[in-house]
Amino acid sequence: MTGQTVVVFAGGLGRPAAVSLPVGATVIAADSGAGLALDFGLRVDLVVGDLDSISPTTLETIERSGAGIERHSAAKDESDLELALVAALALDPARILVLGGADGRLDHLLGELLLLAADAFSRVEIDAQLGAAAIHVVHGERVLMGAAGELISLFALHGPATGVVTEGLVYELRNEVLTPGSSRGLSNTFAASQARIIVGGGVVLAVRPGGRV
Repeated sequence: MTGQTVVVFAGGLGRPAAVSLPVGATVIAADSGAGLALDFGLRVDLVVGDLDSISPTTLETIERSGAGIERHSAAKDESDLELALVAALALDPARILVLGGADGRLDHLLGELLLLAADAFSRVEIDAQLGAAAIHVVHGERVLMGAAGELISLFALHGPATGVVTEGLVYELRNEVLTPGSSRGLSNTFAASQARIIVGGGVVLAVRPGGRV
């Protein structure tokens, strides 16, 4: 399925804002994310995790559908979402789209954001809709669609992001360095409906608080 999109539904509380999903995409659910996928009216192809939070009814529905179930021990080193992303990466997609809520534990949400930008997934384009916010991982160069006046923040993760250039934002960056922990890229704004972000080295997380993937 090289070149296609894999949709990964994260578990946890809350649900993502309504988004347009790719037709025919493979759907992988991280544990209780399976219930969210069913709420979207989708057929789940694979459920991954320790299955400690999926409801018995949802699990029974998934099993009856013939979907794959990859069960892991609760005593594991990876989160269910990480395991689901690894399963998605094994399908060699061009893009992974993560859908989930932004409610619940802050440590879980922070862990999810750090995970999306991990080196292990750097060879695939990753987007996420977590609650009301759209998130885009930028390695190299990406063009993002938005709306004039829409907020966007840029954060360096896992080390400095060098050679950062932006086009189409009100406050443009010209071959600058963003460092983790700095607010240099916070609260920028789309100048038009399209923005280009170039990252010479490292990784940048682009967060649109009210955006859609």
